[in-house]
Amino acid sequence: MRCRLSVLSVFATLSLVIAASCFTEAQAPAHQIIKFDAPGAGTGSGQGTIPFQILNDGTILGQYIDSGNVYHGFLRSSSGTIIKTFDAPGAGTGSGQGTFGGGANQTLTVVGYFSDSNGVYHSYIRTPGGSFTTFDDPSAGTGAGQGTFADNINKNGLIAGQYTDSNGVFHGFVRSTSGKFLTFDDPLAGTGAGQGTGPSGTSGLTDTGWIAGTYIDSNNVDHGFLRSPAGVFTSIDPMGTTSTLPIGLSANQTVGGVYVDSTGSIHGFTSLNGAITPFDAPNSVDTLANNINSQGTVAGGYYDSSFVEHGYIRSASGAFFELSVPGAAGTADNFVNTKGQITGIYVDSNNANHGFVYE
Repeated sequence: MRCRLSVLSVFATLSLVIAASCFTEAQAPAHQIIKFDAPGAGTGSGQGTIPFQILNDGTILGQYIDSGNVYHGFLRSSSGTIIKTFDAPGAGTGSGQGTFGGGANQTLTVVGYFSDSNGVYHSYIRTPGGSFTTFDDPSAGTGAGQGTFADNINKNGLIAGQYTDSNGVFHGFVRSTSGKFLTFDDPLAGTGAGQGTGPSGTSGLTDTGWIAGTYIDSNNVDHGFLRSPAGVFTSIDPMGTTSTLPIGLSANQTVGGVYVDSTGSIHGFTSLNGAITPFDAPNSVDTLANNINSQGTVAGGYYDSSFVEHGYIRSASGAFFELSVPGAAGTADNFVNTKGQITGIYVDSNNANHGFVYE
């Protein structure tokens, strides 16, 4: 697909059962899991439906990969009766090309990016009515694998993302509602190819303009950052980390993410006002985080000792519960909204991805 700084870990799996093994807290309330697939989604290995954001009204944003390995965007309505699929104008139709979702705000305005037929990336804004505006950062490179990647939009219409310049260096950007661009770089970021600065996807920008993300230094090491609306950077690195990857932040600037320790094990963390709290899902070998909502709830997945994947939700207070699907190859929870509705993916025996919503 493409090499970028922001990370959405795509593990997978699910079926119709919430494991009553709710980790630390009281039993999960009676809810249901609804599985779904976008029309046209492929059924081969690595193909299928990948939802990654659920808004407070229950609308789900995601992307699907068809049988030709081309990417497309989709919106699933809260009623579940309509899935709108979409392709940005100019999106390529070759394998690994197409339209990628970045994020949506509560008005259902979607931002994302697309790869053209030459493998160059461009960004788009899709209105609730389905109209597209495409754009490029003025400093973005025009070679294959380079370009502009819009990842976040807040309630005010501010867009945050990253671009790759002609030398292969990543830079963060903020785009105003009038179309003006502001480039930002963490002061400690490297300036070589494959290095630089980029915000986290989907939840890396708050409504008040705070941004969380990753920078890669001159030694090619990943670090986290928090950028204030005034442009002040704070580095985020849990103790003992060899690589830090924030996945977003909450409304009160709690940063969530993952880090890798010296043994290669992966752990989750949250960071608030300089205090970093590492966490591991119970019974996990590796714990990955996929997103954090405005309330500080983290959605993710973990691997157990048999290397089976399970989804989890971690509340801001540190309580866990698990979503497990018997017979599936693994579970990943990708987002939880403020009402407790969860969306994610599960993988079948063919390693194809399918979507689910827990409500």
